Amino acid sequence: MESNLRQHIEKLVLLTDEEFAFVEKHFIFKKFKKHQFMVQQGEPVPYNYFLLSGLTKLVYTDETTDKQHILAFAMQDWWDNDFQAYYTRTRATLSMECLEDTEALCLSLDDFNALRTGLPKIERFFLEKVIAGFLASQRRILSLMTSSAQQRYEQLAAQHPSLLQRLPKTQLAAYLGVSRETLSRMSF
Repeated sequence: MESNLRQHIEKLVLLTDEEFAFVEKHFIFKKFKKHQFMVQQGEPVPYNYFLLSGLTKLVYTDETTDKQHILAFAMQDWWDNDFQAYYTRTRATLSMECLEDTEALCLSLDDFNALRTGLPKIERFFLEKVIAGFLASQRRILSLMTSSAQQRYEQLAAQHPSLLQRLPKTQLAAYLGVSRETLSRMSF
């Protein structure tokens, strides 16, 4: 499991064995079952999650209508969380639910800050990850504003083909902003 983290980090910054030993001691390993919440709306968010295996969805539930809005999915080698709650130490406005059994390396905010101050390379790594995440969020927002459901599906298929094989159709439809029936009628 640590080798997955090291390979992930070293896509952006190279680490010596001593530097990686410093990094890995700040993470804890956790297993989650399918349908278990890693983050639950209204609760504190003690960790940021690097997924080693499994599949999760990040959801906002509108309390007045009980409707779920899927913001993102995450799978192996991805980070996900209610980042606002994590970084501001507030209660979650989002939930992160496991769609499959999931294993993750968990990083507390205190350990995150210790890593950043103790190893500048890691601060650069996280800056690059934040920039990539911000750009992906902008693309998703623009896609929702300007693309048809068919185009959004094609974009998702082009960017993450393996994700489509793992998602239930109801989850995929909700992410694309269409009904399950509309998704079934779309030509692929």
